[in-house]
Amino acid sequence: MSYSYVSHLECPKCHEVYPNHEVQQLCQCGSPLLVRYNLNEVKKNLKKEDLTKRESSLWRYHEVLPVSQEQNVISLGEGMTPFVHMKQLGLNMNIPNLYIKDEGIIPTGSFKTRGASVGVSKAKELGVDQLAMPTNGNAGAAWALYAAKAGIKATIVMPEDAPTITRKEVAISGGDLHLVNGLISDAGQIVGKLVKEKGIYDASTLKEPYRIEGKKTMGYEILEQLNWEVPDVILYPTGGGVGLIGIYKALLELQELGWISTEKLPRLVAVQAEGCAPIVKAWQEGKTESEFWENSETSAFGINVPKALGDFLVLEAIYQTNGCAIAVSEADLSQAQKEVAKLEGNFICPEGAATFAAARTLRKQNWINENDKVICLNTGQGIKYPESVDLSNVPLLQPEDVIKQ
Repeated sequence: MSYSYVSHLECPKCHEVYPNHEVQQLCQCGSPLLVRYNLNEVKKNLKKEDLTKRESSLWRYHEVLPVSQEQNVISLGEGMTPFVHMKQLGLNMNIPNLYIKDEGIIPTGSFKTRGASVGVSKAKELGVDQLAMPTNGNAGAAWALYAAKAGIKATIVMPEDAPTITRKEVAISGGDLHLVNGLISDAGQIVGKLVKEKGIYDASTLKEPYRIEGKKTMGYEILEQLNWEVPDVILYPTGGGVGLIGIYKALLELQELGWISTEKLPRLVAVQAEGCAPIVKAWQEGKTESEFWENSETSAFGINVPKALGDFLVLEAIYQTNGCAIAVSEADLSQAQKEVAKLEGNFICPEGAATFAAARTLRKQNWINENDKVICLNTGQGIKYPESVDLSNVPLLQPEDVIKQ
C-alpha cells in the first residue's frame, strides 16, 4: 500500500494537468489547481471500516491526502473535532436534528489548522524554506505555528484590526509578522509583490493547491461521524470559501469511493454577513463569479473577504447541490452567538454564529424542513474574539456588598 494515492494536479477551468512533486501555484490560465487521486487504487486498498483502527486525526485519511511520504507530515494531532447534537437550540429553532461540527476544539483554535497541517506538510515535502500569505488572522496564526514546527520561515501580512490573539500567535511562533492599514485584499497585494520579487512560496488562499485538502477532511469526518449517512443541509461561514469547496470535493470523492450514496448530496449553504456578501449577490443573480464588494465590514472578521479567488468553485458547489447563499445581519449574528452559549454551553466564534443565524432564517422560510438533519460549522473558538462580548453592564461590587437576587 502507498501512504498516499495522489496522482496529479488539475485545473478545474481549462483542465490542464500538472505534476504534484514540483512546486505549483496557479494554473497558467489563472485558476486555482485541484489535487486528484487514483481513487480506484484507494478502493482496492482501503475500506471505510479500516478507519476505526486509526488515530483520531485528519491524517487517518492519508491515502486521499497529498503528502507522499509519512515522514513529511507536520501534525499537532488536529482533526476529529466534536460533532454534537444541539438539542435545546434545535427545539428553540424548530430544527430537532440540529448539529454542530465544532472546529474550535483543535490546535490553534480554528479550522484553519487543517489547511495549515496539510499545506505546510506538502510544502516541506517540496523543499520550501519560506512561505508568505495574507490573512484575516486565524489562517496566518495556524500557518505560522505549523511552519515553525516544520522549520519553514513564514511571512504573514494581516489587517491591523485583525484579532489580537491571532497576531500574538504569529509573533510567538517567530513568524515574520506585518500589519497593514487596510483589508485582506490590501494584504494580498503586498504579499503578491513580495512573491514576485523574491520568488517566495505563495501560501495565499487557493494560490497553492493543498489547503483545500486539509479543509476537505471536515467533510470526511462529518460523514464518518454520521456513520456515512448523508445529512440534508450543511451551513458554512464563507469568506475565501475554501472550507465549502473542500467539503464539496470530499463528498464527490466519497461518492466515487462508494462510501456514501450516489443519489443524494447535502444542500450546501454559503453564509456571509450583510456587510460583505459577494457570493450571496452572485448566487441571487445566477452568476458563476462574484464582484468585488466595496467597503466591506463585519464583526465576523474571518468572512470579511471582498472577492474570493475561488468564488466560481464556491458557486459551483452551491448550484450542484441545490444549496443557497444567505447573508445575515450583525444583530442576528450576535444574537445567535448568545443563544448557542446560553442554550448549549458553546462559546463559538462570530463566523460560526452566522451559520446558526442563517439556519434560523432558512427554517422560518421553510427552505430547511422540520425533519432535515442540519449541520452548522463553527470555525473557531469564541475566546479568540473577546471583543464580541459586551461586559459594560456587569456590576462592580465592593468587598462589603451583598448580592441581591
